[in-house]
Amino acid sequence: MAPSADITDSPSPISTETTISALRKTLVSEATPLPLRFRALFSLKHVATNSPPPDAEAAIDAIAAAFSSTSALLKHELAYCLGQTRNLRAVPPLRHVLEDLKEDPMCRHEAAEALGALGDAGNLELLRRFRDREGEEVVVKETCEIAVDRLEWENSEQRKEEKLRKSDFTSIDPAPPLEETQRTVDQLEKTLMDTDKPLFLRYRAMFALRDLASPPDLPTAVPAVHALAKGFADPSALFRHEIAFVFGQLAHPASIPALIAALSNLEEASMVRHEAAEALGSLGEEEGVEDTLKKFLHDKEKVVRDSVIVALDMAEYEASGQTEYALIPEGARAAA
Repeated sequence: MAPSADITDSPSPISTETTISALRKTLVSEATPLPLRFRALFSLKHVATNSPPPDAEAAIDAIAAAFSSTSALLKHELAYCLGQTRNLRAVPPLRHVLEDLKEDPMCRHEAAEALGALGDAGNLELLRRFRDREGEEVVVKETCEIAVDRLEWENSEQRKEEKLRKSDFTSIDPAPPLEETQRTVDQLEKTLMDTDKPLFLRYRAMFALRDLASPPDLPTAVPAVHALAKGFADPSALFRHEIAFVFGQLAHPASIPALIAALSNLEEASMVRHEAAEALGSLGEEEGVEDTLKKFLHDKEKVVRDSVIVALDMAEYEASGQTEYALIPEGARAAA
């Protein structure tokens, strides 16, 4: 599927302002196919994280404008991208999404996670309020719990003392990987699966296992993937969804059986199945993955159907040899 607006193929340079405007138009248009809206979103995220303040702020505003969408999948991705910008201009729209009790819980959860990722301790009161709110959705409560713990950890003496290994991944994660002294696969698996431990600590074990699985030829890679796959048996849908997200980051073939099982389980929470579909999209060049995804194009859950559409677009990109999935503007390239 071809990107819209042919931004990277333009014969002459165009201003970043014009590019942001074009990307915003693509992103907010309900008539635009979802995969193209996702590509526009990732382009805007690139501008927001790599450009000087005026352009970065315009890109953040463009991303936030799409919260008017009817697609829960897109809105959840908007929130994730805003959390990755390291820019506090993203705070107000994220707070608005979290506070909107009529919004899809998957979107509210992602907004809470993004507020934690931005690292602003000024959001602690809000996150504690929804963590402790009576009758709150479990996925929102658990996300707020992790976000609170992350913000408290970032501002703690413990943080200063820890010696964290540099990750191969540039994402701002819900929890930092555990430090070197606790990083054997067996130790991490034990922490990962211990439901008596705080979710924040278990997430730290999860991301440490992810790092032990990259690059994929590490001797610890396959054992780490298998350890992570056991997390699909956890009682928390939020936890299971994060396992699928990590598998999407890794794109390790050893995760395919577990991801297919999660997607194929019609009793599984839609937030887990959708994340499994997108993770399979990152493995689209592997034999049988595309055919498996196509079986769920008419799934009863809209968020799963939408995820499969996006995942197939990702799989097509993987097979095409394109250098960028996003539509990265020329102006943003120059600023990067």
